[in-house]
Amino acid sequence: MSFLRFLLLLSLIVWLGGIIFFAAVMAPTLFAVLPTRTMAGSVVGPTLSELHWIGLFCGLVFLASSVICDYRAKGDFRLISARHALVGLMLVLTATSLFVITPKMTAIKEQIGIIDNVPVTDPQRVHFNALHVWSTRIESAVLLLGLGVVFSVARQREW
Repeated sequence: MSFLRFLLLLSLIVWLGGIIFFAAVMAPTLFAVLPTRTMAGSVVGPTLSELHWIGLFCGLVFLASSVICDYRAKGDFRLISARHALVGLMLVLTATSLFVITPKMTAIKEQIGIIDNVPVTDPQRVHFNALHVWSTRIESAVLLLGLGVVFSVARQREW
């Protein structure tokens, strides 16, 4: 049981820690240090995709560990619970960012080339910026939902 709880907690730590590190340290540093937004974006984009894959894996590990822990503690499979719903929503949002928003942003970058040379009023740049806003909102929502899951796990007394 303690190993399952370890996996459950580790999956949350890795997923949320990755989001916090990416948003608070990595992305701002790259955009501040590298000479162009294009160079920073060429690092941030693939890194964010890897973070999303890590999130998807961690979410599945969390759900599996949580369901098994619940079964061992209570004798029944609790597939539906508040924390499972939150993690499920986190997975949907992460997948949306990875499989919908990121490919659209990548396609726009391939079409316009060096984004630093494109006026901010260009329709493709406007669309790219709007997608970036949605990407940021989704990542923020995943983080907030994840903190809700952490709270839910922290207040659970059984196990």
